[in-house]
Amino acid sequence: MADREHRRALAGFLRSRRERLSPADAGLPAGPRRRTPGLRREEVALLSGVSVTWYTWLEQAREIGVSRQVLHGLARGLLLSPAETRHLFSLAGEAPPDGARPEPARGPGPALRRLVDALDPHPAYLVSATWELLAWNRAEAGLVGDPANWPVPGRNLLRRVFLDPAMRDLLADWPGQARMLLEQYRAAADRHVGDAEFARLTDELCERSPEFAQWWRTHDVAEFRPVRREFDHPRLGRLSFDYVKLAGVDVPGVTLVSCMPADEATARRLPELSALGAAAS
Repeated sequence: MADREHRRALAGFLRSRRERLSPADAGLPAGPRRRTPGLRREEVALLSGVSVTWYTWLEQAREIGVSRQVLHGLARGLLLSPAETRHLFSLAGEAPPDGARPEPARGPGPALRRLVDALDPHPAYLVSATWELLAWNRAEAGLVGDPANWPVPGRNLLRRVFLDPAMRDLLADWPGQARMLLEQYRAAADRHVGDAEFARLTDELCERSPEFAQWWRTHDVAEFRPVRREFDHPRLGRLSFDYVKLAGVDVPGVTLVSCMPADEATARRLPELSALGAAAS
């Protein structure tokens, strides 16, 4: 049933793209009067390099195979935009071609940064795919120290957790939390084999942190899940937060992390946490 519905969706999409094109759009003569809008099936088949019969079956949602080469031809013949090409490949059950992938965002935009600020006094921050800190609010600065005062190469959560002695004191269960973070990073790094930025960070941490090197060799991986983290704050005592992670659809690779107080005592201290961050900045 799912395959049938996918074929119907693909057929409907192709038909809608064909009907929106005029012969002039495709560089074809108008010819005699047309009874239906858009291009004829034989014209799309010609432009796409496929047989008329095969293309007709495709629009009829028949059970036929579709190769990536054919999908490229259809995208070209129907003058599909990158977004439409991605949709075409998705409907056919194929990964999008490299040329149709969304362009990576250079960084979070002003609206996303304002959202981080608006979450104050709840600690919140933005991280890149390699866990570089991109933005943070006052409460986050009050919790872990103001990242603006850290050297730029050190504005990375993994570097802070594994290389900063103060983080070992701040995290109530440093070994457990550090290993969990490494396993999540390992899963991401294995999906980006050959990426120079991941490789440099991994090599640095293996060289500078015995724990990171030891745990890295286990090849253990984990996906993010809602987790409770406890902190022994030097000014405010024990703080407990539930972490929530959200992916930015319009900024690939950028993640918003927000920390919600896990108990009443932590909730009461949020204003003080934000005030500490404001004083540090």
